[in-house]
Amino acid sequence: MKLNGIKLTWLGHGTFLLETPGGKKVLIDPWVMNNPFTPADKKSFDKIDVMLCTHGHGDHIGDAVELAKKHNPSVVGVYELCLWLQKKGVERVVPMNKGGSQKVADIWVTMVHADHSCGIEDDGQIIYGGEACGFVIQCENGVRIYHSGDTNVFGDMQIIHDLYQPHVAIMPIGDVFTMGPREAAYACRLLKPKAVIPMHFGSFSVLTGVPEELERRIKDMGIELITLEPGETYSGETNS
Repeated sequence: MKLNGIKLTWLGHGTFLLETPGGKKVLIDPWVMNNPFTPADKKSFDKIDVMLCTHGHGDHIGDAVELAKKHNPSVVGVYELCLWLQKKGVERVVPMNKGGSQKVADIWVTMVHADHSCGIEDDGQIIYGGEACGFVIQCENGVRIYHSGDTNVFGDMQIIHDLYQPHVAIMPIGDVFTMGPREAAYACRLLKPKAVIPMHFGSFSVLTGVPEELERRIKDMGIELITLEPGETYSGETNS
């Protein structure tokens, strides 16, 4: 699956850095500096143009406030999560909700459903953070990337295929807190992407799902499996 100028770097767990053909940097689920699975040389950025937050758990927005204050990106998330970020001093929030689409920098972002919880841990309390979501990201070259966020498989992934037809699906396979390889394979059958990138596995011992099991389950679907190591970049040519 060629990405035609897009670069995707897995920063460990659920965090990805997407670089568009036009040079914009999009950080998805910013848990980086305090993420023990992010390589040391990937924990800082020269710039962040857009930040996408799928939900409010600490292993997904743990560094959102600090990075947003430093780089002043457009921060996209569900309405309630954006309100919380704004109260923490994030200036450029771009709230939206499921089913909506908007252009941010040089990407089109559509917010879609995810089947997961979304409480925000804040000073010893759990704050309501809206609902968990996923994003379909369309770059200026027409390539569409679906980052599911933390989720179980759900039947409306068929709608995501029918409406948005993502070329690449980034989905969790770790099990316990998200779907495992069995559910992710079923999700692939509904989404019909050209390629799938597994995430949210191997970072904690409780996350036992492995890419090899997903590969076994999708071998008859004609879907390319792209397995990255934390810090590795995929561009559709060669990994680096």
